Amino acid sequence: LWRTQALRGGILGGGWNQYRGPCRVRAWDWGVPGRLELVGGGWCMSDEAAAHYSPALEQLALGRRFLRQELGGCATPRVAWQIDPFGHSRQLAAIFAQMGYDGLFVGRVDHQDKGTREELRELEMIWRASGSLDPPSADIFTGILPNVYNPPSGFCWDQLCSDPPVVDEDSEENNVDNIVSSFLHIALSQRYRTNHIIMTMGSDFHYENANLWFKNMDKLITHVNARQANGSRVHVLYSTPSCYLWELHQANLSWSLKTDDFFPYSDGPHQFWTGYFTSRPAFKRYERLSNNFLQICSQLEALAGPVAREGPYGPGDSSVLREAVAVAQHHDAVSGTEKQHVADDYARQLAEGWESCQVLVANALASLGGRKENFVFCNALNISVCPLTETTSRFTLILYNPLGRPVSWPIRLPVNGASYAVTDPQGQPVLSEVSPGCPPPHPGVSPPPAHELGVTGVTLDPQHVRVLFDPLTGHLKEIQNLDKSISLPVFQSFYWYNASVGNDESLQTSGAYIFRPNSSQPIPVSSSKRVPTYLVKNALVQEVHQNFSSWCSQVVRLRVGQPYVELEWTVGPIPVEDGWGKEIISRFETTLQTDGRFYTDSNGRQVLERRRDYRPTWNLSQTEPVAGNYYPVNSRIFIKDKKFQLTVLTDRSQGGSSIFDGSLELMVHRRLLYDDNRGVGEPLVELGANRQGLVVRGRHLVLLDTVESSAERHRLLAQELFMAPYVVLAPGGGSSYGRGQPSLQQFSGLRQELPPNVHLLTLAPWGAGTLLLRLEHQFERGESANSSQPVTIDLLTLFSAFAITSLQEMSLGGDLPLDAVSRLVWTPSRPVPKLDPSRVTLQPMEIRTFLATVQYQEPGAGVGGA
Repeated sequence: LWRTQALRGGILGGGWNQYRGPCRVRAWDWGVPGRLELVGGGWCMSDEAAAHYSPALEQLALGRRFLRQELGGCATPRVAWQIDPFGHSRQLAAIFAQMGYDGLFVGRVDHQDKGTREELRELEMIWRASGSLDPPSADIFTGILPNVYNPPSGFCWDQLCSDPPVVDEDSEENNVDNIVSSFLHIALSQRYRTNHIIMTMGSDFHYENANLWFKNMDKLITHVNARQANGSRVHVLYSTPSCYLWELHQANLSWSLKTDDFFPYSDGPHQFWTGYFTSRPAFKRYERLSNNFLQICSQLEALAGPVAREGPYGPGDSSVLREAVAVAQHHDAVSGTEKQHVADDYARQLAEGWESCQVLVANALASLGGRKENFVFCNALNISVCPLTETTSRFTLILYNPLGRPVSWPIRLPVNGASYAVTDPQGQPVLSEVSPGCPPPHPGVSPPPAHELGVTGVTLDPQHVRVLFDPLTGHLKEIQNLDKSISLPVFQSFYWYNASVGNDESLQTSGAYIFRPNSSQPIPVSSSKRVPTYLVKNALVQEVHQNFSSWCSQVVRLRVGQPYVELEWTVGPIPVEDGWGKEIISRFETTLQTDGRFYTDSNGRQVLERRRDYRPTWNLSQTEPVAGNYYPVNSRIFIKDKKFQLTVLTDRSQGGSSIFDGSLELMVHRRLLYDDNRGVGEPLVELGANRQGLVVRGRHLVLLDTVESSAERHRLLAQELFMAPYVVLAPGGGSSYGRGQPSLQQFSGLRQELPPNVHLLTLAPWGAGTLLLRLEHQFERGESANSSQPVTIDLLTLFSAFAITSLQEMSLGGDLPLDAVSRLVWTPSRPVPKLDPSRVTLQPMEIRTFLATVQYQEPGAGVGGA
């Protein structure tokens, strides 16, 4: 039995052998150091569906670093503890393995999957979480707990419980025989491969009265073990996950191998937890933007040095936003499964973090640019509001690109003038246009000047992509890739699923967690066959504005030089006056022959094949043909045949699927009237600022390509969307800043751009004179003929703002030297190669982490360039 309130209860089981290492002692020896074990160790227990791999990795590293700093090296967690997330991802399993964890324990897996594994005694396995990394780099021993995180039935002892206590006094109420017999029956019926059994003791909000728990567990242990005098072979003891894992390792067995993931999760025939892939879409976007800004803040802090924290704009601090983004990864945060007031508090924490980081960014820009400006941060650009640009005829725009390579990225600002002249840092003109605003979606309101589409329809045709629309209905009907001379019929529109309120088959309703439509056929948002459509064209951009209803509209946009179609959708307030909750989808229908297959990303990194009504590791009995085929989409979803591929990139986490061949769909918004009885205790009804219902705006980027050439362009574009350039504004020139150095119009923190297959994942201060650096190979093995090759980087000459004087390779979490990581060996491992900082080689999907001691250049010296 392992006790802790924060981690939801205890563990019963384990073995007698001492766990290895200087910090490990017998778990039952409570009188000596080492009696407490910490598991998990992240800033939170993160979600695994809606969390992108970058902030998920960062929050885990942040928590581990905190434990090491506050409690010492013996506090380093050895076991990943993901007992409450609602499904488990392959990419996060790979991250746990590379962090140095010996094993991973999970609580929730599909009820059919668990039943099959119990029959086969495969509740414990080796999870090979990457097809690109050589084993055992991404292999991790994974165990499924017997009761999620709850105690066995009948053994709950807390003030929230109603199970009878153990009465061992000499009285008529003595129930020791019954309690012990029941426990022995449960223990002997467990379907695990060894004679060591783990049992969690505790649950949500338990140990409020810890005395009840421990008094009864002490009695249980005493009386169960006393049965050994009569031949019982069951021995019970307080233990820890690491002790249990050690005993399994000592058994020296061969374990089954898992290579897919644990999505989607259902705990009953009509109870698929796939709604939370989309729940709270505005917060999901805010979390995504916040991580984007955090990385920019961290990079600028690293490039500018200490002056970023104590500069002309006051004290700046990245830790406020870092901690807010970290806790936003919680499995009841970015997932959207929290109560409304809790979601509001998460947003408040992020907003405070933005404020603190904006001071730091201003200090860094002043130092690196050599010029103090009245920097302005327009935080409401998502609703086209920026007082500076709307009231000033002349202003400066500063763009920071956090990627290690040049990008071409459109910038849109709300303005009040009829024409503007835009120049680059060299004074050369930059193409720009002033476009009219979007036609309002509400009936009875006149649109701004534009061209209404007639029966002849319209064609959007800049450089690389052409889009055709149906002249009768106004819907998109065809996409053409002009570079590849290919075309594909593509029909796109918006629909909504009626949210179930329960029926004769099941009382289960749709809620924050669960998606359950009352019909497999969605209802078109537009009640008319014709969608009112308006055309806006200029030299840089062409747009078709579509109004599907008073609460659902879309802009189909093509830009010069842009190899994709941008769909900017606005949905809400979702009407519920008819008494029905609604789940809104954007659906694409094509003529591709997809054979029931489609593809989704794993936390924005790996790509997994999905098959409709199919699971790789058991024979699925499908009871929900829509919800049971939904998967998390963090960055992209695509369908393909032997020739063509249609990909949709998302700007936040969403649920997606291919319900019939040639189609794909993404759920963009949902508003529900009933709780789904999974713990939130309230329906998912976000009212928004107007208290009438939340309005959400987002973007889908649609790409048509040939199968053989799609991977590189699509992955790089997804990374650009995730780590987009950041805009800072200033009304005009300011006083010189620093030691009289000339002001810079352009700055690069790198001396040369990174290869396209390398991403600067982390550049952040780590201590006095030290920086944490993570580089990743962002392509999978075999994904691209060119970009899936190994690549070598010279770190010593890479950066311009500082010189690296020494370099040490660390574990993925950055808290341990790589050569100090010692994992339980379940499969043969390879030695750590000697580090040569001038030749750091990255294999496909590999992330390498370094602790760099740096010396900063003089301000303004040697930092110019592209």
